[in-house]
Amino acid sequence: MVSTFPNPSSVDLSRIRLAIRSLQPQLVEWRRRLHQQPELGFQEKLTAEFVSQKLQEWEIEHKTGIAHTGIVATIKGNKLSTPHSPLSTDKVLAIRADMDALPIQELNEVPYKSQHDGVMHACGHDGHTAIALGTAYYLQQHRQDFSGTVKIIFQPAEESPGGAKPMIEAGVLKNPDVDAIIGLHLWNNLPLGTVGVRAGALMAAVECFNCTILGKGGHGALPHQTVDSVVVAAQIVNALQTIVARNVNPIDSAVVTVGELHAGTKRNVIADTARMSATVRYFNPSLKGFFNQRVEQIIAGICQSYGASYDLDYWSLYPPVINDIKMAELVRSIAEEVVETPMGIVPECQTMAAEDMSFFLQEVPGCYFFLGSANPAKDLAYPHHHPRFDFDETALAMGVEIFVRCVEKYFIST
Repeated sequence: MVSTFPNPSSVDLSRIRLAIRSLQPQLVEWRRRLHQQPELGFQEKLTAEFVSQKLQEWEIEHKTGIAHTGIVATIKGNKLSTPHSPLSTDKVLAIRADMDALPIQELNEVPYKSQHDGVMHACGHDGHTAIALGTAYYLQQHRQDFSGTVKIIFQPAEESPGGAKPMIEAGVLKNPDVDAIIGLHLWNNLPLGTVGVRAGALMAAVECFNCTILGKGGHGALPHQTVDSVVVAAQIVNALQTIVARNVNPIDSAVVTVGELHAGTKRNVIADTARMSATVRYFNPSLKGFFNQRVEQIIAGICQSYGASYDLDYWSLYPPVINDIKMAELVRSIAEEVVETPMGIVPECQTMAAEDMSFFLQEVPGCYFFLGSANPAKDLAYPHHHPRFDFDETALAMGVEIFVRCVEKYFIST
């Protein structure tokens, strides 16, 4: 199949206004500085200090130390309404960017390589933070171009254990109350010059469980004296796949993945315990609670039939990312102005990956979207969470342009 996506080398940057294009060197500088000093969730002290320093330099009102290391900046527009052009001056639009890195040893040999051993920005959050900073700077300098209030949320710990919910609980969507929210993810599953945006479910809910099978160990030559936890675990792993295959409506996408299975110490010893860890993902919010119940039913039934017992710990991590119809249309209309169309807009961009942006979207209507950042011609197409992940930094200015235009249009259209 011939790709319909634009060639990254031919992306038209003239759609990005000159003032934002002129910011590109600064965006790259900020991003690379952040990339060199990656920090894990709720440990983003250097990152937060850098963000706060820039906001102070630009005289942008902000609060620090929210949910440990989070920051919220507030920028008020002063564009005036006219009888022919009414504006929303009391509305509040939020923009969210995550700041944390991953426990990965970077393998890239670049001047801006991570200086923190075993920690790397392998998912693009350094780019998200740079884009949010660029957006804050531009909006502060061009307050006459928009009405209403913009809150820019710099969030910790998206990767784990999740910083969105603690920030919400700390009141980031209040005083003033946020009416809508937008956010982006640099996305190496799409090439530079494309935007993935759709209404409804974009990313999956993620639930997790750990289970220990408690059998009875013994000699490998005398299985009749034992309850083989390996056999029991194997039956459970296979049976869990029937949940999606036979219990979930085929129209609803879902997945159950057992990613870890540990048992035994020697080939001729039947293990008394087996431990497994798994992840469950789905889009349909109505499935919440279903998998928890069905997983335990299967584990309990198989254990009973073999004479084993079990210890199950099941928890929900993030709900699905559900985009509001009107906000998704706002982002799509802006993306069409910034990237090549129609090839540059990718509505079928769902992924079973998860994001705690979902907690914000449960509170207020909003849109989370993907900004294509891969460029194979520059060897910038490694997947997210790979030790050689990197992206085409041209996407930084594109992200600022989309955010700025969304701000300007939101206060006119609402």
